Amino acid sequence: MFRKFAGLAGALALAAGLAAMPSAAGTEAQALPAVNMEALVKAAQWDPRKSGTGITPGSGDSVRLVEQALAARGLLASQYVDGHFGTSTISAYAAYQRSLGYTGLDANGLPGRTSLTNLGTNRFTVTFVISPGSRVSFRGYPINTRTRAMLLEAERRLGRTLTMTQGSYNPGGVGGSAGTHDGGGAADFSVSGMTTTTRTTVVRVLREVGFAAWYRSPAEGNWAAHIHVIALADTDQSTQARNQAGDYYLGLNGLANRGPDTGPTVTPIRTWEEYQRAT
Repeated sequence: MFRKFAGLAGALALAAGLAAMPSAAGTEAQALPAVNMEALVKAAQWDPRKSGTGITPGSGDSVRLVEQALAARGLLASQYVDGHFGTSTISAYAAYQRSLGYTGLDANGLPGRTSLTNLGTNRFTVTFVISPGSRVSFRGYPINTRTRAMLLEAERRLGRTLTMTQGSYNPGGVGGSAGTHDGGGAADFSVSGMTTTTRTTVVRVLREVGFAAWYRSPAEGNWAAHIHVIALADTDQSTQARNQAGDYYLGLNGLANRGPDTGPTVTPIRTWEEYQRAT
């Protein structure tokens, strides 16, 4: 009898222990690390323009997870799994996008939500997800919904409507743009009738809501005076626009000469999502 009760007690204890244990699926889900997409995309814009292999603040762990996944697929050499989203990682990510059947802007080497989620299967989850949104017509020019929201917020703060002279998704549309408007997140605005002070204020506010923004004078290139913007962290960007975003982070003018940025200083530099959380 004692042996019978001892066996029953043991069975009950075992059952209680199994009930208290998380399921195998739950354990696996909890164990997956997270990739911060906002930090990852920031690094993918900033790191390729650096002279060294410095890691963008707050992005190192996320970048390494992505690099490890790319290396596991044979797309990235192990020496580049270093937390620096440089040109080798950009090329590897673009190759991964092409392996999924993506072409054009969808294979630009900037992580998008769908490709990143796919890459992370059984490896990592994706947090702080960002998206350029859908393409729309805004005052007669093509842009995406994220850029439109940014522009409307800038205009609300300025108390004025900006006159757009060029939008996004315009491959080869203007020779002087050198491809920056081929993808998303790019726009130009007229400065007609603006004083120098007004012009500077417009550039500053555009920067504060998450754009890399510069006043372009005719002396700098073959164009009329205008304000040029690139939306930071837009994943639809052309390579040229991505380079301009990276140069902005480095305090440069976004031109081919990579001269110093002479526009209004805005600190800290924020993306649209960071701006929204701060206001």
